[in-house]
Amino acid sequence: MVEEGRPDPDALLAQVKQQERLKSQGKLKLFFGAAPGVGKTYAMLEAARQKRAEGVDVVIGIVETHGRKETEGLLTGIEMIGRHSIEYRGRTLYEFDIDYALARNPTLILVDEFAHTNAPGSRHKKRWQDVFELLEAGMNVYTTLNVQHIESLSDVVTQITGITIRETVPDFVIERADEIELVDLSPDALLQRLTEGKIYIPQLATRARDNFFRRGNLLALRELALRRTAQRVDEQMQSYREVEGVKEVWPASERILVSVSSNPRSIHLIRAAKRMAVGLRANWIAVHVDAPAKVKPSKNDLAKLAEHMRLAETLGAETVTLTAQKASEELLRYARSRNVTKLIIGKPTHPRWKDKLFGSVLDDIVRGSGDIDVYVISGDMGEPMPASVAKSRKRRPLMADVLRSVIVVAVCTAIAEVMEPYVAPADLAMMYLLGVVVMATRAGELSAFLTAFLGVAFFDFFFVPPRYTLAVNSPGYLITFTVMFAIALVISKLTVRVKQQADAARKSQQTTAALYSLSRELVRQRGIEELCSIVVRHISDDLSCRAVVLMPDDTTILKIVTTGADTFELDQKEHGVAQWCFDHRQKAGFTTDTLSGASALYLPVVAAAEALGVIGVLHDPSQEFLEQGQLHILDGFVNQTAIAIQRILLAEQARHAILKAETETLRNTLLSSISHDLRTPLAAITGAASTLLQGDVTYQAAERHELLQTIYEEAEHLNQIIRNVLNMTRIEAGAITIKKQWLTLEETFGASLNRLSERLKDRAVEITLPEDLPMLYLDPLLIEQVLINLLDNAIKYTPAASPIALCATVKDAWITVEVKDKGPGIKEGEQERIFDKFVRSSSKAGGIGLGLTICRAIVTAHGGKVWAENRHDGGATFKFTLPIGKQPSMPGVEVEVPD
Repeated sequence: MVEEGRPDPDALLAQVKQQERLKSQGKLKLFFGAAPGVGKTYAMLEAARQKRAEGVDVVIGIVETHGRKETEGLLTGIEMIGRHSIEYRGRTLYEFDIDYALARNPTLILVDEFAHTNAPGSRHKKRWQDVFELLEAGMNVYTTLNVQHIESLSDVVTQITGITIRETVPDFVIERADEIELVDLSPDALLQRLTEGKIYIPQLATRARDNFFRRGNLLALRELALRRTAQRVDEQMQSYREVEGVKEVWPASERILVSVSSNPRSIHLIRAAKRMAVGLRANWIAVHVDAPAKVKPSKNDLAKLAEHMRLAETLGAETVTLTAQKASEELLRYARSRNVTKLIIGKPTHPRWKDKLFGSVLDDIVRGSGDIDVYVISGDMGEPMPASVAKSRKRRPLMADVLRSVIVVAVCTAIAEVMEPYVAPADLAMMYLLGVVVMATRAGELSAFLTAFLGVAFFDFFFVPPRYTLAVNSPGYLITFTVMFAIALVISKLTVRVKQQADAARKSQQTTAALYSLSRELVRQRGIEELCSIVVRHISDDLSCRAVVLMPDDTTILKIVTTGADTFELDQKEHGVAQWCFDHRQKAGFTTDTLSGASALYLPVVAAAEALGVIGVLHDPSQEFLEQGQLHILDGFVNQTAIAIQRILLAEQARHAILKAETETLRNTLLSSISHDLRTPLAAITGAASTLLQGDVTYQAAERHELLQTIYEEAEHLNQIIRNVLNMTRIEAGAITIKKQWLTLEETFGASLNRLSERLKDRAVEITLPEDLPMLYLDPLLIEQVLINLLDNAIKYTPAASPIALCATVKDAWITVEVKDKGPGIKEGEQERIFDKFVRSSSKAGGIGLGLTICRAIVTAHGGKVWAENRHDGGATFKFTLPIGKQPSMPGVEVEVPD
């Protein structure tokens, strides 16, 4: 809970992140006006010339002067980028050259006509997208815009001027501007400029005055421009207040919900919701409820719905698709769950009798809204419905429904004719109800209605006296017909509803199953390439598309990581589109507004605001591209892939971090151990040597021998430490070469005991060897080192003068060597750990804890194993095994046998 008057920490964190992200981007300044001709381009050029005079690197990307000489005069002396030519339908079109601008990379670049639509074949569909790429590259941009091109205001402008605005920019583009400069001119002054030919040529000026440039239009547009500018200033002030923790002076924020469908008039509702959300500083949600309809939506309807949802997203809405049996109930339920305060819905345009007969969604919402304010908004009637949409909304041909119904009713009549001698007339009516169920299941609600009507007529004509006429003798049959028709209608509606629910459940189950199957496989994978291959296979199986996964190398250049029949190769052009998608973390390619000429659709794989790779999807040209539901599945696949890849990368990073920490620990342990254990023998050697070097003192022969013996023993101890460190280093680096030869174990025992004779002179050493001990194929120096390390371990960890036993036994194809002592033994649970690096049973014994580790490495290299046990009568036993192998044919002669 945030204390009243204090800034929200989450809001502050989001604000800081936003500011950090914008620091690396350029600044956007918008020269904003109410209409063409107010002087936006002129003001932009004047500001640019002033910046150039201050020493700023200024370049003109593209400027449209429209033949205005005073504007053209301001171009002099400023570097201008040449335009990029595009061939389209036999014509050459010239557009802004964004690639040259990115390569030139000026401090400030001028890009006129922000809302311009680029020629087909350009990188981006809209010029504002070009500007955003320049901003991401770190360039500052000056641009121009008229108020009628703002998406949320375009329908208002259409109502004012009677002209449909085709070129628009999303509202978030305006919100992104760092500075907006209003270029204002009174309507009278603007009309005077129009008359003087400073806006259009005389022929066009006359027509413009009679249409767009009417004085009333200009007044209204000027008011819109002033209001929108003031609104932007207010937004900046609001942002400042939130960051600085200034106490709010307005009530709790509102939340708006707008109902969206495939009806083209939904565009008006979306824009109205956006304007209301901006005015109230409220969050807003665009919701579509997928409820049973009398007419199954066509592919055009679904495409239109997807377009409307994308429009809502670009205007800053949260988009949600719900599935329910009754749209009104689901809208209200969801609105209450999200604490919605205002609900926007379209005004119905169908006849009132349909509401009386089938019920009214609007009436249900108004009556059940409770505390939620309901806004009913009419559609834009000035813009006709597109022919393609109107065509898509037509029902199936009526004659086909009638023909199906007649056939089904005829079949039911024939069966009833056969059954008539055996059943009552009322039972025959059941056959017609069965026909209604069949038609409701196979065809739809309209066919079921026709079947119900024809069923009643056929039943009356063929089975109710007087037969073969539609007349009836008894008024009771009229009640029968009415009840029969009502039951048929109820059955048909329930059957259609069940069918639609089954279809919706099947689609939902397919989506859930696809995502679950993918996630279940991904969670078991530990390798990037295997994971990507699984993703490609699922996209191919579930969406009938080929796919490719690309991931960056060390230089952030994308490389394909998938192979096989389900993937596809990328040429230079397609690879460039994928790279752009990765660099900008935005969709690109087919069906998008960016590089739409590509053959495939490319989606960035993003997790935790970091681009991890790109997934490309290539559809079969002979089939239509993915529907809205399939696109949702594809988005789910991409998100699952991002999570799985991030998991693998984080696991790898964690592994490296652990390895680094362990390495650092081992390094510190090694340095600590070596520094301590080297200091002790070095101190003894230095002390004994300095004593011998004193010239004023004469020592007896026994004393000199004792001092020299100390120097020798400590030097040998020092040599042992260095040898262990070097051996361990060589073992870990794989630099030790095992040079095996045939020899007897007695020789190795003897060499080891001889090396330690001085340290063992006060101890009883018991040696037990069987008489028939076979020869062994081993490296004598390394096995000797094992015995020396084990004997040295026994000397250090046992009391002085305590006995040590050394024995060997033969069992099956192995020889087991044991070194036994009478020391304190090994702590419980330490029997395995003492063979790890830098582990010592007691710090008092000295050493750096590498001796036993070296023993294990050498014995393992010979194919044996080593372990430690506590003796029952006190002390410890260290054992290791060696394989016997096939004995040589000539004992006593060295025979080299390959490993």
